[in-house]
Formats: sequence, C-alpha cells, structure tokens
Amino acid sequence: MNTRPISESQDADLRGSMAALERAAQRAREIATQTGTAIVVSHHGVIEYLYPPFASAAAPATAPAGNAHAGQEP
Repeated sequence: MNTRPISESQDADLRGSMAALERAAQRAREIATQTGTAIVVSHHGVIEYLYPPFASAAAPATAPAGNAHAGQEP
C-alpha cells in the first residue's frame, strides 16, 4: 500500500481531490443553511444529521423527530 500523502501524488487530479472535496463540503453547508435542511454524515459508522448553523461539523446531532433509528432517512 502506498503511504505517501495524496498531495505528493504524480496524478494532478488526485493531488487536487482534497481541495475539491473541501469545496464541495462548504457548498453543501451553504445550501443546507439556505434551505434549512440537514447534512447527513457518518462518524465512525454512525449516521448523524447535522442541521444549520454548522458551528462545528464534529458536534453530534440527533436524528430528526419521529425517527427512532438514526440510520433511517428522514
């Protein structure tokens, strides 16, 4: 397995992939804030729903009301 950081890849697309993912995450937070919807993430295999405002992306969130199982779609 290659243990070199992605930033050192010879493939330009791979080198730029982290920046692209960060831009996409930021845009998803912006859209969720505008529409008042949750962003669904998985932390250590646990599905979490993050609602705006996104003060901390690492802050735990609860499943939507009426949803007994956090793994179900709202």
